[in-house]
Amino acid sequence: MDIAGRKIDHSQPPYLIAEISGNHGGSLERAKRLISAAKRAGADAVKTQCYEPDTITLDIKRPDFIVQSGLWQGRSLYELYGKAHTPLGWHRELYRFAQEEGIPIFSSIFDRTSVDLLEHLGCPAYKIASFEVVDTPLISYTARTGKPLIISTGLASDREILDAEEAARDVKTAFLHCTSEYPGTIEHANLGRISALDQLLVFKHPIGISDHTLGHAIPIAATALGAVIIEKHLKLENGPKTEDDQFSLTPSEFSAMAVAVRQTHEAMKERPLETSGRQLRRSLYVVRDIEAGEEFSHENVRSIRPGYGGAPKLLPRLIGQKAKKNYYRGDRIP
Repeated sequence: MDIAGRKIDHSQPPYLIAEISGNHGGSLERAKRLISAAKRAGADAVKTQCYEPDTITLDIKRPDFIVQSGLWQGRSLYELYGKAHTPLGWHRELYRFAQEEGIPIFSSIFDRTSVDLLEHLGCPAYKIASFEVVDTPLISYTARTGKPLIISTGLASDREILDAEEAARDVKTAFLHCTSEYPGTIEHANLGRISALDQLLVFKHPIGISDHTLGHAIPIAATALGAVIIEKHLKLENGPKTEDDQFSLTPSEFSAMAVAVRQTHEAMKERPLETSGRQLRRSLYVVRDIEAGEEFSHENVRSIRPGYGGAPKLLPRLIGQKAKKNYYRGDRIP
């Protein structure tokens, strides 16, 4: 799988996605600053959320439409998304600006309107958010673009994840573990789900994580467990208070995460055993001159450093045997 020419698999460091979400606080200029910040912080791509309140919910105050718990408890869905959305009309300018900055940009989609809009802008991939994973008609519609999909699993059951895989069967697809907790907590990170997803899916897909915890302990651990995509929300240093700021990283925090994740990926590579330290290992050497026919003994052969001679485990069998030639102090015993 690749996005905008960047290969995504275990041979490469995790693909780092900076989600700007609503951290622009309603300002197009701040949204552009977030794109620039993502580039400087080492993100591989920047992502927006492409919806407006009327495309995602209804302006109704009934209990069904009021958030019942968590960070946004008591707020209506319409009011929440009104504050958090990135206007559809901004996307042409944001996509142009990202191209100018030299960083790939793509978007989470929430209905056919956003897919159709983004297709005209040359969007290279699409994200299915965790709460949309059950919308298999939307997934199928998006898959018909032929572009890669990244699907967050959130609260989805195994059956719902398999249904999403089937709906996206005609395109390259990655799946992200996600707890849908805002902000996320370490104790609920459930990172064992990364390998469980890999085993659950019918076909082999890239597996990653969409993380809402603070800091970068979870991305590091996820990298060690094989995650090849990591998505984190990005906010500006001293930016405005927004609906997403409590589970977002500043550019400096994102940059530190990028370094740590890439170092972790490098450390996880399996390589041939290091041989440069062989000089400091132990091996068998002659410590006193030995004449041909003389027996090897603990007085004339020892296990010492360096490590270019025979293995120390051979010493018990060597003791008592007769030398077939002369040996001199400092000679290796093969």
